[in-house]
Amino acid sequence: MMFLVMIVNYIVLIICVLVAVAFVTLLERKILGYIQIRKGPNKVGILGMLQPFADAVKLFTKEQTVPTLSNFLPYYLSPVFSLFISLVVWLIEPFETGLMNLSMGVLFFLCCLSLGVYSTMSAGWASNSKYSMLGSLRAVAQTISYEVSLALILLCFVFLVGGFNFDFFNMYQESVWLLWFTMPVALIWFVSCLAETNRTPFDFAEGESELVSGFNTEYSSGGFALIFMAEYASILFMSMLFSLLFLGGNPSGFGFYLKLVLVAFSFIWVRGTLPRLRYDKLMYLAWKSFLPISLNYLVFYMSVKMICFCMLI
Repeated sequence: MMFLVMIVNYIVLIICVLVAVAFVTLLERKILGYIQIRKGPNKVGILGMLQPFADAVKLFTKEQTVPTLSNFLPYYLSPVFSLFISLVVWLIEPFETGLMNLSMGVLFFLCCLSLGVYSTMSAGWASNSKYSMLGSLRAVAQTISYEVSLALILLCFVFLVGGFNFDFFNMYQESVWLLWFTMPVALIWFVSCLAETNRTPFDFAEGESELVSGFNTEYSSGGFALIFMAEYASILFMSMLFSLLFLGGNPSGFGFYLKLVLVAFSFIWVRGTLPRLRYDKLMYLAWKSFLPISLNYLVFYMSVKMICFCMLI
């Protein structure tokens, strides 16, 4: 019976995430409209509220084109696998309503994070297009570079809270947010999340000016829609994780989701403000700046934990 309740709760969560993905696209277009001093989408329904559903109907009813020389099975399944990874990773959210509360949630998150690279790589390779292949190679190199910093920062907090369960972060931040004590790490985490989700100024996977479109060049209709649903689900998830790690709060409360929306707004704000970086500067930032800082913070937190442990003994 308990397992059935978990399954039902997870299905409800996934439906909520997919609806949120639809409206985040509307929010992004409206915010970018205000930033660029023009009107956002306002054609369908009141204030454009039906626009996401109109977009969904348009995308999923268009003709699906498949390149003649593509490897059909990986080409077809890559967007599905990408969306699957973006949705299954939501299992780590420590709800109090009967959903799975994973005791090793940090490890599960890191595994899902590394699996997401394969869908991008197979999508570019299976398309059998030079543009798609170049886009996927750049995206994979970028994602792997920033995953190292993300994993090290996460390990810092694992040492700090003393466990791999994300529920510990709620208990640790009952009185004060970690953001106030770990501001440099929080900024590195936010920038790494931008790179991890292929967002501006790190959107090299979809570099229109250099790669026509990137690893998704040969995708149309439903496949294209699934790729971007996965991207926006990842943005929402990273916003949730940032709120969980640095802003505290109970994931079952309204305040937590308000913080999530504010972090997601920051993702959109950065897109409307900053131009795309040069690729070599992106790699320099990952390996020459973020990696040493993350390692230093990891050693620092380990030292603090060991000193506290020795003092208690």
